[in-house]
Amino acid sequence: MICCCWETQHEENIKFLRTHTNVLDKQVTLGKYHSSTAPKIEDGDLSHMRSEEATIANVMKHEKTAAALFSQLKRHRNQAANIKDVLGVVATLGKLSDDSLSWLLSEYLGLDSMLSLVCITYDGIKALVTYDKSGSINKSSGLYGLGTAIGQPLEGRFNVFYLENLRPYVGDFMPNDPQKRLDLSKPDYQTVKHHQGFLGFAVNMIHIDDANLFYLTSDGNGLRETLFYTLFSRLQVYKTRAEMVQALPCIYDGAVSLDGGIIKGNGVYSLGTRDEIDVKFPITSGVSYLPEACIEVEKEMKELKWKRERMMEDIQREEALLAHVKYSFEVKKQEFLGFMAQSSPYTMPYPVPVQVTLKGKSTPR
Repeated sequence: MICCCWETQHEENIKFLRTHTNVLDKQVTLGKYHSSTAPKIEDGDLSHMRSEEATIANVMKHEKTAAALFSQLKRHRNQAANIKDVLGVVATLGKLSDDSLSWLLSEYLGLDSMLSLVCITYDGIKALVTYDKSGSINKSSGLYGLGTAIGQPLEGRFNVFYLENLRPYVGDFMPNDPQKRLDLSKPDYQTVKHHQGFLGFAVNMIHIDDANLFYLTSDGNGLRETLFYTLFSRLQVYKTRAEMVQALPCIYDGAVSLDGGIIKGNGVYSLGTRDEIDVKFPITSGVSYLPEACIEVEKEMKELKWKRERMMEDIQREEALLAHVKYSFEVKKQEFLGFMAQSSPYTMPYPVPVQVTLKGKSTPR
């Protein structure tokens, strides 16, 4: 009886979740309609588009890297379907409004980090590289196999950020900020006299495309509080090296200055001439050319899609629980029927009657 109650409960949960999933499907379809009918505004500033194209071109110059191969695969739509969980290359996922700051933060991260791939789930990482039973790389599958297929073989190691496994920023966001910047406390300059020159935190200076601000992970996080917070943490940005040095008592997670000064973490200084890294973040005006209503619709669509994915996970979980309950019930049922078969009086042999003779009469005993 208890098993039947559990079974009914799981079935009701599945019906409820499927109903809500159908509603979300309709809302997503409606959202796509409104998005497609929204007025289009052309971007008149072609320099920003050229900046993005230049970044991709510079990435592809590193021919035998995973970043260059991924960028090439994106141009082959039939091949790109095999790497759908890869969000992109770090260098292409953020933009900056200032060219010198772009060079500076790119140098701070270094070429390996700038060319790193970004995946959303661990399934994406497993699809990139596969191994045989001996632990050697299977070069006929994954990213290696795709590279061979298009005549661009992959060599060496490469880094991949896995968003679901990154420890995200925990705290508030700036209110009513369309870029979802982190509400970080400014450095406490009480111990520093006549301090000036602080421009902000690097993590908040990165401009992120609207599509990557929300609902990328199962917890609803976007790129700023996951990827870029991991890369920059609370890295401070100053106008000059002298002002940065003056603020040393207030610097804990590193700092950079627009004239080339770099402090990496506690007490680690980067000295000497600047490293002219050829892969840098693209430049943007920071202004979206899409109408605000269209941006809001896209955000709502992403939220609905995210909710639908979470509900589908809940449905799969409920279906697994229901299957387990049914299996357990069937096992108990068979055990009970077996027990009843053994203990039923209809299945037990009757004792053979014994004839007893008393004074000429035969009486069964």
